[in-house]
Amino acid sequence: MASVLLVEDDHFVRAALIRHLTDASHSVRSVGTALEALREISQLHFDVVILDLGLPDLDGGKALKMLRGIADVPVIIATARDDEAGIIRLLNDGADDYLTKPFSAEHLTARIAAVLRRSGGGGRGGAGGRGHAVVPMPEVISVGGISVDPTRRAASLDGVELDLTRREFDLLAYLAERPGRVVSRKDLLAQVWNQPYGADKTVDVHLSWLRRKLGESAARPRYLHTYRGVGVKLEPPQ
Repeated sequence: MASVLLVEDDHFVRAALIRHLTDASHSVRSVGTALEALREISQLHFDVVILDLGLPDLDGGKALKMLRGIADVPVIIATARDDEAGIIRLLNDGADDYLTKPFSAEHLTARIAAVLRRSGGGGRGGAGGRGHAVVPMPEVISVGGISVDPTRRAASLDGVELDLTRREFDLLAYLAERPGRVVSRKDLLAQVWNQPYGADKTVDVHLSWLRRKLGESAARPRYLHTYRGVGVKLEPPQ
């Protein structure tokens, strides 16, 4: 059972989702505005937040940024918008996943389960999920100047700790377990995102974000090398 905060201003949609999530044994609190959501999140612990973008008091994208300032709880965006630029912006702003309306309650439940597997139950300070990238291992992984400690969920570059989001860490750890091997985007979606299918842009956005924190770019890579149409490889600088 997970503790879910549902942020949805449509009363009919909210009632239907509450009923379905409760039937799926989740504990659900619901609010209809962004400010109410921020107040709930600042006072209570939640395993996952379902955040509608079309809120009456504040754009959901702005609410997401404010939410990220107070909590590291996994967030699934529910949006009627399907433009690629908007979705990329939401992922960059800290969304863990998204659903495009209309979607079935079963689809939402499956996405919640996937997010919880990745976060190990979610919430600030979560220990990580059960995917390949987050299973605790007895030894620190080293690839050149990069060190990844799966047990502590900490990573560093040349002795300086990296400030990584949960998803960035999972991505780096998964690639670090396979140094010198080209990993396809399909495999990354399946193993890091627990999604057997999805948009390659999801992977590209997080790779770009991770590159910046490693002090490199796609044009001038040091550790992360992209092979167009094939995948990405992590290896130490030559």
